[in-house]
Amino acid sequence: MHVSVNFCCLNYSFDLILQASGVTVNDEVIKVFNDMKVRKSSTPEEIKKRKKAVLFCLSDDKKQIIVEESKQILVGDIGDTVEDPYTAFVKLLPLNDCRYALYDATYETKESKKEDLVFIFWAPESAPLKSKMIYASSKDAIKKKFTGIKHEWQVNGLDDIKDRSTLGEKLGGNVVVSLEGKPL
Repeated sequence: MHVSVNFCCLNYSFDLILQASGVTVNDEVIKVFNDMKVRKSSTPEEIKKRKKAVLFCLSDDKKQIIVEESKQILVGDIGDTVEDPYTAFVKLLPLNDCRYALYDATYETKESKKEDLVFIFWAPESAPLKSKMIYASSKDAIKKKFTGIKHEWQVNGLDDIKDRSTLGEKLGGNVVVSLEGKPL
């Protein structure tokens, strides 16, 4: 299908190859999600290899959602090469393109400590329009594979995500008192 869109007095042409259509989710993405979701008792070595955060992108041919190479934070990196996992995660996000992400948030409320996976759709305003359209129309494909996610967050720029208190609000409103050990 071919569609022309008139946007801001410019004529953009898009091949809508992905319009909620044929984008598939690579098996490795599902494996990463399941590994992050299941918190089974593990050895200290296995815990260190567990992913704290990971980014997903579209393959070069725009037909599959894949794990983005070297765009992850491991639990074992925290305190070693990563001081603050939330800040390190924000720095992984590309300034001029879209991504999907999973972030394993550790936070405290007045009553208890909690851990929850957060699905993030990163679509910065500076990303190309075509990229925003492709990622937006493919989001359901990945969300359907991530069963049991309680928190979803669409972020449109660094101002929306750099302050950890915004994620705290998404996780539990004003009852969240700290995120990743840092007070809100």
